[in-house]
Amino acid sequence: MRPSVRGVLLDDDERLVLFRRTVPGRDVYWSVPGGHVEPEDGSLVGTLRRELLEELGATVFGVTPLITVSYAWKDAVKTQHVFGCRLASMDPELRHGPEFEDPSRGVYEVVRVPLDRAEITTRHLVPEAVADYLSSAITHLPRLIGQDA
Repeated sequence: MRPSVRGVLLDDDERLVLFRRTVPGRDVYWSVPGGHVEPEDGSLVGTLRRELLEELGATVFGVTPLITVSYAWKDAVKTQHVFGCRLASMDPELRHGPEFEDPSRGVYEVVRVPLDRAEITTRHLVPEAVADYLSSAITHLPRLIGQDA
């Protein structure tokens, strides 16, 4: 199974940027932006930058490795490399890819939440391994994520 990246993204007000996912036939859930590594991606950070541009129209700075999590998924092991980063810009008009071209994939609503543990524990945030990390590290994120522009 191809590895994935996730971007724990903080905006200028140090709020966490999440997706509220509404998919036909499923309960609403939340996720941190990111996606699978593609063969043409030169690095994990390159994958992260590509995914954030596709999903959010975002550019970022201060990219910082936070944790790598692995868990059972569909008779395999899924690995996700979680990076912290800071939002430089976001233009929803730049969003593109299958997530936005195929209505059956549902809605990706961008939501910004305060860095409070309850913001994680009261939402159905997936994958659970990333939610567990965030619930323990949420208030420390501003110190963990780089400041370099």
